[in-house]
Amino acid sequence: MVKLILFAIFASLITLVTLSRNDIQNWYLTFFDNLPQVKQTIEQKLNPEIKKQINTQPILRAKEESNQSFLTVEGIISFSNTHRTINGLQPLSENPLLNESALAKARDMFEKQYFAHDSPEGIGVSDLAESAGYEFITIGENLALGNFLNDEALVQAWMDSPGHRTNILNSRYTEIGVGVLKDSYQGRMTWIAVQHFGMPQSACPQVDPQLFQRTEDSQNRLNQLQNELDSRKQELEQYEPKSAPEYNQKVEEYNSFVRDYNNLVEETKNLIEQYNSQIRTFNECAS
Repeated sequence: MVKLILFAIFASLITLVTLSRNDIQNWYLTFFDNLPQVKQTIEQKLNPEIKKQINTQPILRAKEESNQSFLTVEGIISFSNTHRTINGLQPLSENPLLNESALAKARDMFEKQYFAHDSPEGIGVSDLAESAGYEFITIGENLALGNFLNDEALVQAWMDSPGHRTNILNSRYTEIGVGVLKDSYQGRMTWIAVQHFGMPQSACPQVDPQLFQRTEDSQNRLNQLQNELDSRKQELEQYEPKSAPEYNQKVEEYNSFVRDYNNLVEETKNLIEQYNSQIRTFNECAS
């Protein structure tokens, strides 16, 4: 009976050593297969690029000139919003940064004596908005030159022009800025009016930059664990005798590292999925 018990214990020890060695192979294959997948997901999904939309229309000149012409920022915004409300759209909020970019456009056209969406240097509405510090998803510009009677007459002239009407009634815009100036253009005193429309980046759910950093930190930790596992695996392969208690201890330590690695793989995958979900939500809003 005693011999049978000793034999059973000896057989169990052999099985334990065998399972431990199998564990090495199984755990190693698991972490080896997962790491490239995590790397691929990070490289393909992080750092989304925002596709900015720019909408400009043919320039507008006054068909009728008035000696009593007078234009204001407030009036142009008000009448533009009146037309939006009539057409079932939300009014636009006045944005000081867009006011700044629109006024800069009007000044530039007087100073350089041109009337076009792009300056002689090729500077357009997106450049002006960015220079003013306005981060946007969509930007648009309407231009008008001439002595329109008043703000209402000017906005109506834009509304009578299909392209400019499209900008005023664009449902994606949420903000507006206006610049108006009267100065000398090609030898006569006249008004230039500029509308800048925008949808700011803040209008869409933002991607958490800390989540991105956590994902990168997890990847770096995975790389460190992989190096540690490679080193320990090599040590186990070269260790003799493999029946020694020290060998079994090293096997357990190795398996513990692999479990940590696989747990971190799952954690990293979850972080990536959260980040990718935020990107998808942002892109759906911005598209």
